[in-house]
Amino acid sequence: MLAPAQPQSSLQRPSQNSSQKSQPNWKALIKKFAAIVGPKGVIQRREELLVYECDGLTSYRQRPALVVLPRTTEQVAEAVKLCDRHDLPWVARGAGTGLSGGALPAEDCVLIVTALMRRILKIDLENHQVIVQPGVINNWVTQAVSGSGFYYAPDPSSQIICSIGGNVAENSGGVHCLKYGVTTNHVLGVRVVTPAGAVVDLGGSIPEMPGYDLTGLFVGSEGTLGIATEITLRILKAPESICVVLADFATLEAAGTAVSDIIGAGIIPGGMEIMDNLSINAVEDVVNTGLYPRDAGAILLVEVDGLEVEVATNKHRIAEICRQNGARSITSAADPEKRQRIWKGRKAAFAAAGHISPDYYVQDGVIPRTQMAYVLKEIEALSKKYGYPIANVFHAGDGNLHPLILYDNSIPGALETVEEIGGEILKICVKVGGSLSGEHGIGADKKCYMPQMFSEIDLETMTWIRDVFNPKGLANPGKLFPTPRTCGEGAKTSQKAAKFNQADLF
Repeated sequence: MLAPAQPQSSLQRPSQNSSQKSQPNWKALIKKFAAIVGPKGVIQRREELLVYECDGLTSYRQRPALVVLPRTTEQVAEAVKLCDRHDLPWVARGAGTGLSGGALPAEDCVLIVTALMRRILKIDLENHQVIVQPGVINNWVTQAVSGSGFYYAPDPSSQIICSIGGNVAENSGGVHCLKYGVTTNHVLGVRVVTPAGAVVDLGGSIPEMPGYDLTGLFVGSEGTLGIATEITLRILKAPESICVVLADFATLEAAGTAVSDIIGAGIIPGGMEIMDNLSINAVEDVVNTGLYPRDAGAILLVEVDGLEVEVATNKHRIAEICRQNGARSITSAADPEKRQRIWKGRKAAFAAAGHISPDYYVQDGVIPRTQMAYVLKEIEALSKKYGYPIANVFHAGDGNLHPLILYDNSIPGALETVEEIGGEILKICVKVGGSLSGEHGIGADKKCYMPQMFSEIDLETMTWIRDVFNPKGLANPGKLFPTPRTCGEGAKTSQKAAKFNQADLF
């Protein structure tokens, strides 16, 4: 089923778009795809394909040759088999909210979109499990079980629009990943269509399966090992008590030091988030929480949950630690309405950046908490050096930074510069012992920086694994691993797409 293949490094693999390769007969292929998913399940008109030319990282654009919208595992498998028979590259896409170019179409590819696979297949409260299709929106899982006192812990900021299939592909995190972990910690099993079109079940309904942890291997593989069509998720019992503490500080560094001291005191909050002054004002302009002091250098949000006595104790300890680090004021909220207001601002931070800048470029590096003050100063220095404002909003508890570099894409050369700044930030993260990504994935955006973190042998070993599942290289080609020409491609791709689209329209 998973036939072994001769290992090849990503730099040695021949291009799937070689000039010697014959062009597909798209007219005939459209009929074959329509026979699988129905005529309404195939999108082929050029103006309709524009919707699918990028994901949330809009600086990378490439129009697919065709979009297919399956509804079942069987339809996905037949569509993939058809691609395999005709050597067609294909890319899986969910809601298209990814921020690393992971769902960016390859040239002349088939985009297999799981947005119509939106059924919650089974709710098993007794065993704390839910089985869903990949198009189910993240927040729907909690909505489906909250009435029974359960919830789904991974909560990306885009949770009201991002899909579980995309969360699995990128191993998404969120506000509560500090205490409860990222997506891989909540996936028990996946039904997968391999790049050859076979249907396999990885993991299962019990927490610990014997043999290799293929579920752990698949989660976070960014669509290079197949498509998840059914996902078994772990759900959690809602805690007895929840409280959010909001502390504001004169400086970003003081807020960062408070984070380290809270963890050092042995307290593991449900989540800890930091927003700088630029982000605070953008959020207040858009959301108007009325709770974020506009003159603060930074605010720290700390959520504690658990038994009522535990929450009460930790709330006071956290407030005291924040005061010791210079907190100017401290607010706490235990009632659901006020807690929601506090978190609404943080969840809207990325969208609010659009209020203060025509465009922004977000990165997703991870650093040790002890290096937070140093790295934030380095980011500030890069902002001054290049002359571009950088808003900082991030998961402080696990050191997952989300610097938003603000720019105007209509200015020639701006995108190239902000991509360079983003690369410098990632290099700093790796230098201090961190990572290139905490939850957004590598995709097309950061693959050229993989050698900063991994040796040639490391990368070669990863490509061997990919080649076992994906020997033809048809599944999400050009992602995750470095190729000879990758750094700075976002600007080139954006310019090429703009010219291409203009030629189509006029």
